[in-house]
Amino acid sequence: MSEPSQMPRYDVRNDGVGPYAIFYCDRCGREFRSQPNVVSTVTSDIGRKAVGGLLRNIPLVGGAIADNVAGQDPRYTYNLTPAQLQAAWSQVKERFRECPTCHQIVCVSDFDDQSGFCQDDSPRKNQIAEAQGEQAGRALKGIASAFGLDQAFKQAGDSIKQASSAAQQAANQMARCANGHLAKPGTRFCPECGEAMAQPVSATCPKCGEPTLGAKFCPNCGTKIETTPTTCKNCGAELKGAKFCPECGTKASA
Repeated sequence: MSEPSQMPRYDVRNDGVGPYAIFYCDRCGREFRSQPNVVSTVTSDIGRKAVGGLLRNIPLVGGAIADNVAGQDPRYTYNLTPAQLQAAWSQVKERFRECPTCHQIVCVSDFDDQSGFCQDDSPRKNQIAEAQGEQAGRALKGIASAFGLDQAFKQAGDSIKQASSAAQQAANQMARCANGHLAKPGTRFCPECGEAMAQPVSATCPKCGEPTLGAKFCPNCGTKIETTPTTCKNCGAELKGAKFCPECGTKASA
C-alpha cells in the first residue's frame, strides 16, 4: 500500500499541553488527531523557568530579556514547525489513502482497498452502497430490539397488512366497470363513465373453502373457480340463472 503523496487539510490546536495537528478526511470530514509532544513541553517549561529565573536575578538584564532568551511557552503555542508538522502527519497517515482518480486523501472508511479507489470512484460503488444499506438496516433493527420497539414495528406492519386486506375485500364487494370505477352493489351503469357495471361475486373455493373474492383462481390454493355470472356483462341486468340476458340477449358466459 503506497502512502499518500500529500497531506489532507489540517489545523493546529492546543489544549494546554502543547500544539498538535488535526487532519481531516477530504470525503467525510472525519478528524484524526496527532499527539502533542508532552515531554518536550515539560522539558521546555522546566528550562524556561530555570533560565528565566537565573537571568532575572542578574542586574541590568530584566524580565523582558529573560523572556526572549527563554523562548516561547509551548503551552500557548498555536503553530508547528515544518518538522513538527511532518512528525504529526507521520502519526496518522496510515489511516489515510489517496484515490488515483480524484486524488482526494480519504480515511480508510471511505476507501475501497479491494479496488484501490475511494468509494465514489470505485467500480464496486453499487455493491458498497447495498452493503452499507444492509448494515444500516441491521443496526436499526438492533436498536429497535434493544429498546423493545421491534414488536411495535411488527404490530404496525401487521396492522398495515390487515388494513390493506380489508380494503381489498371491500373493493371486491363493490360493483366494478370496465374502466375500474367502483360503485355500490346493484348499480347497473357506472356513474363515472356510463359503462355497464359487473356485480361482485361472492364465492368460496371448492377445494380449500377460502373466500375467492371474485378471483378466477383461488388466492389460497390456486384452484380454478367456476363461476356463474349473476348479471349481464353488457347491460348489467339480472340474469336470474338464464344463459342469455333477458334485456339485451347477450350470452351469459362466465
